[in-house]
Amino acid sequence: METAEFDYELPSERIAQEPLARRDQAKLLVLHRQDGRVEHRHVFDLPELLRSGDLLVVNDTRVRPARMRARRASGGQLEFLLLRPDGGDRCWLALARPARRARSGEWLELVPPDGQALPPARIRVLDRLDAGEVRLEVPGDVAGLLPAYGEVPLPPYIRAPLRDPERYQTVYGRVEGSAAAPTAGLHFTQDLLARLETAGVRRAGLTLHVGLGTFRPLSSARIEDHTMHAEWFEVPPSTAAAVDDARRSGRRVIAVGTTVVRTLEASATGNGAVRAGSGWTDLYITPGRPFATVDALLTNFHLPRSTLLVLVSAFAGRERVLAAYREAVRLGYRFFSFGDAMLIV
Repeated sequence: METAEFDYELPSERIAQEPLARRDQAKLLVLHRQDGRVEHRHVFDLPELLRSGDLLVVNDTRVRPARMRARRASGGQLEFLLLRPDGGDRCWLALARPARRARSGEWLELVPPDGQALPPARIRVLDRLDAGEVRLEVPGDVAGLLPAYGEVPLPPYIRAPLRDPERYQTVYGRVEGSAAAPTAGLHFTQDLLARLETAGVRRAGLTLHVGLGTFRPLSSARIEDHTMHAEWFEVPPSTAAAVDDARRSGRRVIAVGTTVVRTLEASATGNGAVRAGSGWTDLYITPGRPFATVDALLTNFHLPRSTLLVLVSAFAGRERVLAAYREAVRLGYRFFSFGDAMLIV
């Protein structure tokens, strides 16, 4: 399929620049896959929209403060987003901006956030790779360096600084390691989770550390020519058992976000069950691929020409998804990370 088939027009004012005052106040477009019917609700309506016995599967990753600013000897600055270790604790794969200024072998001095007075620290560019990626040498203890020099990385389309970094974390996140938030989960509050539990909706967690595989845009003319980067995941035995029990008993498995879909589908055994374990997945879900484990999906509105929009289209049908997106634009829904949500059932 042509990448252009997954494009749509989005006025810039529809891109949410900051989170709502309350997470669960977001609008919720409910799309029924069977007949294309659309409802307009709010996230706080989920206890009414889901069924007793449904299994809600969430991604419990937390965003690492992985954005660092560095100064060249000439005084110019670069920004790096650490993605994952690459060949050792001190070697990291990162995105550089502007990438053209990153020079192999060059040492750079880290710039403390907000002008703080911190002990000096340096990083070195080892190699320049494709698509803005670099390999960095990060001397010392990265786990100790990032809380001091790192910042929570917001997507480039969000221009306003985030007053409370916890608003780019889910309330149930527990395993730090992502370079971006699993944004469908940002809509939940502790109160909403409690109401869902009272309504009989069960919950299980897994981990996928969001990296370049999730947010790298499609760059080829055909979606089939895109290559996904691998991301680390873990499915606990308790979650595998909960999914298997739900599938056997005819209860719905509802994925909170595309990262959960990819993790469950990558762990599928072939009969709707999932295997517990951890590893790396570069699973790329495109239209025509059957879904073995997921019955419904809660997700945000995604960028045009993105693997996320392709996945959602595979789940609900490209024409119906794009029609729902056009309706959301017309009705003033907010898009992307801090935007509104869709429930596809």
